[in-house]
Amino acid sequence: MWDAGKSVFSRMLDGVDPDIVDEIRQIVSQVKDVKDITEVRVRWLGHRLYAEVNIAVDSGLSVKEGHEIAVNVRHTMLHGLDYLSNAVVHVDPLGASGEIFHRLPEHELNAPHDNSH
Repeated sequence: MWDAGKSVFSRMLDGVDPDIVDEIRQIVSQVKDVKDITEVRVRWLGHRLYAEVNIAVDSGLSVKEGHEIAVNVRHTMLHGLDYLSNAVVHVDPLGASGEIFHRLPEHELNAPHDNSH
């Protein structure tokens, strides 16, 4: 009873089994031209599971080539992970991938808002 209750409560808070994140990383890492996976976010929306991943690709690729890799990653995820309803793939250049490279300190929660930029 306790385990069932814990599972329901975790889902209410968008909790996802860590094994799912590991499985997503494993699937994405097998896609050709993916050099790194810097972020994986998974959440429940109702009874559907959604994922967002940040991948790094060779910085010398064109936007079109990076987009094609992202489409391939999404396709691989949706076919390889039956429980996944949708996936968003964000492409960054190798060496500048992940949320830390997208930070906008002036727009963070506790930053002063002077709207001067």
